[in-house]
Amino acid sequence: MRRYKISRKIGKKIKIIRKRKKLTQEEVAARARIHVSTLGRIERGESNPPLQTVSKITHALRVKPRELF
Repeated sequence: MRRYKISRKIGKKIKIIRKRKKLTQEEVAARARIHVSTLGRIERGESNPPLQTVSKITHALRVKPRELF
């Protein structure tokens, strides 16, 4: 699977924020209404998520989208 540099950066930042807030992937995925495996792929930079999915995750983490960049 092709990896995108920006996707890796966003995924890494999501993981950092999630861990800082002491949330599991399962909790964030449930809040964002996405599958936990999808969140895992995003955090590892294996997926190039659509903006709608990124928006769902930022709402689930209660952060502004700009915090991922």
